[in-house]
Amino acid sequence: MRERSASDRYTLRALDYPDRPLSACTAESFEAVLAGKMPGTYNRHRAIIVAILNLAGIKIKIPLRRVKQGRTRFLSESEWKRLYKELPAHLKPMASFALATGLRQRNVTHLRWDQVDLKRKVTWIHADQAKGGKPIGIPLSSDAVKILRAQVGQSAEWVFPYSGRGRKAGAPITKIKTAWRLALKRAKIENFTWHGLRHTWASWHIMAETPIGVLKELGGWEDLRMVQRYAHLAPEYLAGFAGNAKPWKGLKRVA
Repeated sequence: MRERSASDRYTLRALDYPDRPLSACTAESFEAVLAGKMPGTYNRHRAIIVAILNLAGIKIKIPLRRVKQGRTRFLSESEWKRLYKELPAHLKPMASFALATGLRQRNVTHLRWDQVDLKRKVTWIHADQAKGGKPIGIPLSSDAVKILRAQVGQSAEWVFPYSGRGRKAGAPITKIKTAWRLALKRAKIENFTWHGLRHTWASWHIMAETPIGVLKELGGWEDLRMVQRYAHLAPEYLAGFAGNAKPWKGLKRVA
């Protein structure tokens, strides 16, 4: 049996699906945990789940979702300020850090202090934690460093531990659902997910004239095509070439 790729293993670890016997893995149980995913993400998770269960001899049918080609949703500055104001205390630093680094949700919620060097102002994501299966090194902005310094002392292991009471105190926050949705509702922001913070980070970079190649490395994308979706946000890049379409006068003869 072929071992799953690092990307597939990352996807499965990020899926909020409790351990259970294979006999209890039903289409309904997977549909329930995938319910909040966007169509593209839902279909990728579904494909991995179905493939693994098929190898285990279990045949289940999880329907595909139709993927519509829509706009990349990102926040304006005023929307972010409204959302930040409405976020509960335990989500404010995580959301701010996601917006400052572009890191994916699990890479933020499960960030460990041994992945951070505040003196050098860098953090890193190990290969088995990265969606692309390759390690990522992230230089930290002054905003990101400020957020991390405020987290020092809360946990010896986790950067963003749950600070409430009960058995989850001190552990990573595994579910960002109800409090997030309520904050969005109070801020009157629609059609936005946590992953939209990564889109916002990338969009703001492009609009601030960060080169696409640099953004690719900062975001840990393997394929430049994944970054091209943001290119239209900075048409001024092309402005200097807009007047180049002039009548061609033919090749000059060399004496």
